[in-house]
This record gives sequence, structure tokens and C-alpha cells, in this order.
Amino acid sequence: MLDRLAGFVVRKRLAVLVVGLLLAVVGGVASTTLFDKLTAGGFDDPKSESSRAITALDDRFGQGLPNLTLLVTSKGGVDDPSVTAAGTELTRKLGREPGVANVSSYWTTGKAPQLRGKSGHKALIMGTVTGDDTSSQKRVAALADRYEGSRDGLEVKFGGYTKFQRELLEQGQKDATTGETVAIPITLVALVFIFGSAVAAALPLAVALVAMMLTMGLTWILASVTTVGSLAASVVTLLGLGLAIDYSLLMVSRYREELRSGLTPQDAIRATLTSAGRTVTFSALTVAVSSLAMAWFPLQAVRSMGYAGALTALLSGASSLIVLPALLALLGDRIEKGRVFRRRRPATAATGPEAAGRSVESGFWHRLATTVMRRPVPIVTIVTAFLLLLGAPFLGINLGMPDERVMPASSSARQVADTVRAEFDSSEQNALQVVAPEGGGDRAAVGAYAQRLSELPHVAAVRTATGAYAEGRQAAPPDQRYARFASGDAVYFSVVPESASPDDADDADRLVGEIRSTKAPFETLVGGAAATNHDAAAALEKWLPYALGTVLLTMLVLLFLVTGSVMLPFLALVLSALSLTATFGALVWVFQDGHLAGLFGDFTPTGNIAATIPVMLFGLAFGLAMDYQVFLLSRMREEYELTGSPTAAVAQGLERTGRIVTAAAVAISVVFLAFTVSGISLVKAYGVGLPLAVLMDATLIRGAVLPAAMRLGGRATWWAPAALRRLHDRYGLREEPAAPAPRRDGDRALTG
Repeated sequence: MLDRLAGFVVRKRLAVLVVGLLLAVVGGVASTTLFDKLTAGGFDDPKSESSRAITALDDRFGQGLPNLTLLVTSKGGVDDPSVTAAGTELTRKLGREPGVANVSSYWTTGKAPQLRGKSGHKALIMGTVTGDDTSSQKRVAALADRYEGSRDGLEVKFGGYTKFQRELLEQGQKDATTGETVAIPITLVALVFIFGSAVAAALPLAVALVAMMLTMGLTWILASVTTVGSLAASVVTLLGLGLAIDYSLLMVSRYREELRSGLTPQDAIRATLTSAGRTVTFSALTVAVSSLAMAWFPLQAVRSMGYAGALTALLSGASSLIVLPALLALLGDRIEKGRVFRRRRPATAATGPEAAGRSVESGFWHRLATTVMRRPVPIVTIVTAFLLLLGAPFLGINLGMPDERVMPASSSARQVADTVRAEFDSSEQNALQVVAPEGGGDRAAVGAYAQRLSELPHVAAVRTATGAYAEGRQAAPPDQRYARFASGDAVYFSVVPESASPDDADDADRLVGEIRSTKAPFETLVGGAAATNHDAAAALEKWLPYALGTVLLTMLVLLFLVTGSVMLPFLALVLSALSLTATFGALVWVFQDGHLAGLFGDFTPTGNIAATIPVMLFGLAFGLAMDYQVFLLSRMREEYELTGSPTAAVAQGLERTGRIVTAAAVAISVVFLAFTVSGISLVKAYGVGLPLAVLMDATLIRGAVLPAAMRLGGRATWWAPAALRRLHDRYGLREEPAAPAPRRDGDRALTG
């Protein structure tokens, strides 16, 4: 199939390039409005109890969770008569806005102390912006434009969850542009150094831009028919640049290698597609499957990033297999134009098998592999112990869900949230809602249940239709203030925790469990921010085995097709997991514990890691790690079939792929590291974790542990039963060129 594709692309190269360019332009134009279709939400399980509680609260009581907070500051103090009048008028005016409900403030609730700052100069206005995530985010942006700033002697600043979502979306768009601006020129310089030719260096970037614009266009279509999270755009940019450059590096290097061996440009393209092209195909499938495994999780943010990762991998592979060969066919020998400096010829440039053999055996990677294989046991022991030591902090991981602290200090939502935590009793704003869709007509049962809830540890008060309760006693009788807690036969309870400090996330999580285990006289649904986070973490834990099983099983099949071995796929999985262990340990050490935080820009260590980070990093980093295993093992398989020696296969396979795989690892790491400039700590974590995983795999794993482990395995490393050998003979990947083609006169060898 790839041989036929090569013939088609060479014959129709101009048509392929024109169509590819037009599609990329269309995708690029669509991407200009992509962020209008994305949402910053999706960190909840829509089928969980907490989500059903929110739905019931809206359907039966016409109320939503408070998601809008206005911080009002006055130099004259919030109890000044003129400030009271202005604050009351602002509250009423905001309450009359369409799409805004349940607006209350310090001045309209009888000067409730929890809505007044400690200094007496700040007060809060609370409300709910109705509608889905997309419409509510647009509405809060419009409201902020009209109300924020100085008005009637008051300084008004918008915050709350919906404002946080909107700013997360806007910051993500800004970061994607900044990341590209930083990554592209640095990567171009690195590619010029790798290839030594400006023309050859420009090809991977050209393919990467085409792949990114195509993926953005398809993501735009996907966002038009379903909900797609805003972080998906970061995945497209981050992974699109990296993968397309990786695949193009492999293809361009193999093409130049075939030219140096004397093939014509057309035959070199055919040889490249039938060898390196197969590796790219399997690699793209590897990353796509790892990403698609995220579809098991019900959190829309995780699913969106998984879909984006799969689309990016497949389109990066397709661009490298179609657009890049068309460019190569157009350039021919001119790929060496723009020569910046000349290198010593690589091993494969030597003429004659004996010369080639001597060159290969004198190379750095060959010498390294040989040295490692002389002392496999101590090297495996030392490197494994070192990686496990790096991964040790992962044992102390604390999982949470992202809040305003993932934003930069300039974020309005972040500033409001920080002020509320520092100067207000924010427990009221973090109350849990316990909804009883049926049974509210029995007021005695309602009161008895509220009394039991108020006796729970860490509960400050419970409010419901029968009044307020604290410490197992009724603290206030029912009056007009509590009428909103009942609607027909439905009733709900507001359970106020004792503390709402961000450091008390464990107490909040524990309280959710205690409420749900408290016996109720009717069916109840527990909702609220803490319940949503509890259910999201539970969903990730529940579906993690399914995602892992999907990834591992698929990887075993794909790696068998690459190697034809039973043992090597399992070995590759273990080694990839080992490199990820070090990566996760570093993430905990930096982003949870705050070590070296200043090295990666302005972010706030929160004492926990967003639960979505290790899940997504596993999917993306594991796919990338296996990507390099495919590159390496496919070439080792070719050498093993040529030599029949397991040690020679390792040493020569590593030598022939060492430089290019190292170059690919460096290039993709440069791209990922560029995203540490992001203002969102979630994106910073990906910008640190992904290159760390790639570099660990490309150096310690590939250069030390893999050769040592394969030396210990010997010929058993390549063993497979007869039935599986026949299966591999028919369907397996072989990293070998097409049938020999006529050489050009003079056997011109191009330096590179």
C-alpha cells in the first residue's frame, strides 16, 4: 500500500501539494474562531450524583450553584450610608440582568458577616449565571465589561467559577499563540543544526504547520457538534508541532540516506515510504490509541484532550506520509540547498558493505551499546535504582481538581478568590447542597434529618425549609428566609462546612462521604463543589483500569507486529513505565511541593496535583515513549534479520537510529518546553512532564537499560512460537526499503 502511495504522490506531487495547502488554509481560517466554540469546563462527571443534584436543584427550585462573585471595595468602608445605597443598587441592577439569578449581597442580606471582609472595606455580591458553559462564559464576559471598574464610589472586580472558566479559555488561546511563537524559531535553529541544511530543516516545520492547521480545522468541526474543552487546543499545538517534526525528521533522514546510497529521488521516496513510512504509520497509531484510551473517562475535559491527541497523531502521520513526500519529489537533490555547514558522513554514507560495517562499528552509539552489553547487570541495577529514586515523590501525591490558583496572578478570578480566602469566611460560599426530590412534605422528617447532618464533624450549620441547625440543635425557626428551600414535595439542605481553606480539601472530601452515609428518611442527592471534585476523582479511579488495559493490550499487539517477538513488547512496556515513574515523581516534586517553582515561571504550588494531569500525561507520554521504541526496535529487527546476532542487532540498530532519534527527542522537547511560558499551571505541567519523559526514554532507557536487558535476554529476546511467527511474516512491520532500484551513474553520495 505504501509503495502505491509513493508512486501516486510522486506522479501527482503538485496536485497533492495544492490540495494539502488549500485544506490547511481552510483549517487555519476555521481555527481563528475555534476558541469561540470551546469550553473551559468539563472537569465533572455528568452522570455522577453531584451532577444529578445540580440538575434537580435547577429543575425543582430554579436555582443553580453560585458561580459569580463580585468583590466590591470602598475606601470609606462598606457600612457607610452612601456605600450601602450604591451597593444595594448595584445588587438589584445585576439581579435584573437576563441570565442572572439568585443575586444577593452584604447589603441585601441584613449585612451577613460572612459577606463582609475583615478590614471592613470589602464586601461580596453573589449570584448565578444561568445557561450552559459556553453561554454563561460569554454572558459573564459581557457583564464584566459593563460592571467592572470604578462606579458610584465602588471598585468592582469579577470572580467566581464562570469567570475563571472564561479566563482559562482566553489564557489558553493566548498561550497557544505564545507557545508557537517561541517554539517555531528555536526548533528551526535546532533543525538546521541537525541537518546542516536550511532547506532540509524547513521541511519538518512546513509539515508540522500543515498538520496543525488541518487538526485545528477538524477540531472546529468536532466542537460544532459536541462539547470540546479548551485545553484540547493546547494539545493540538503542543503535540502537533512535536509529532509532525518527529515523523518528518525520520522521513527526511531516511530519504537523504537513500540518496547517499545512490538511488534516484523517485526511488529514494519509494524506499523511504516503504521503510520509514511504515514506522511512522505504526507510531501514529500508537500515540492515537494511547490518546483514545482517555475516552473511557467521563470527564469531558479529559475526553476532549484524548480526542485532540488522537486527531493530531493521525493527521501528523498522514501529513508526513503524503505532503512531505510530495515536497521531497518537488525538491529532489535540492534538499541539500542552503548548506550551513558540512558534517562527517554518517555510517550509511560509506560505499560498500565492508566500509559501511567499519563505520557503523566505530560510531558513538555502537560503542555505547557494546560497553553496556559487557556489564548488563550492574548497569540495569544502577539506572533502574536511579529512576525509581527520581520517582519516589510520586508516592506522596495528593490529587485534587483545578481551581483559580492554576491561573497567573494577573487573573481577575484568581485575585478575587485569593482575597476571599484571605479576608472572608468563605465556608458559606462552599456549602454542600443535599437535594431530596421527594419527601419534603414531611416537615418533622426534614427537621430530624437536618439535625443529624448538623451533628457531623466539620459541619458549622445546616439550613433548610424548617430553619437553621447547628451542633444537633435548631438555631433558628423557619421564616420567610427559608421558604426557598422547599418547592412542592421537594426540599433541599444547605450544609455549611466549618472551614473552606484550600488546604482542607481532605476534610471537604471526607465530609461528602459522611453526608452520603448519613441515614435519610428519603432519597437524597449531594451536590456542591466538594461533591463534584469527589465524584470526578472517583470516576477517574473507576475507569483508570479500563484505560490502562486498552493502552497496554494495544501496545502489545503493535509492538509484536514491529518486532515479531513475544518478550520485547513486554520489555518495552516495562521500560516505558520506568521512565514515566521518574516523570511523575518530578511533577509532584515541582508542581505539588513547589521545588524549583521559579525556574518555570509564575505559578502557585497548591499542595496537590490536578487529577487530570497524571491521567493525560500517562496517555500522551506513554504514547511518545512507545513511539521511540517503535523507531528503535523496528531497525533492530532489520539488523537481526540481516546478521542473526542479537548483540549485533542491538549495537548496529542503536547506531543507525541513535543520532536521528536523539535529534527527534531534542526537537520535540524544545517544542514542549516552550509551553512552560504558559500562564496556566496545568499547561506548564505538560510542558515539563512530556519532555522529561521523552528525554529519559531517549537517553537512559534507550542508551543503557534496553541494550543491557536485551543482552541478558539473548536470542530469547526475539523468540516467538511458530504460529505467531507466521502471523508476523504476513502482517508485521519491517523497516527495510523496497526492491533494489537502478543506481545513478557515479553513485553520487550527498553529504549531510
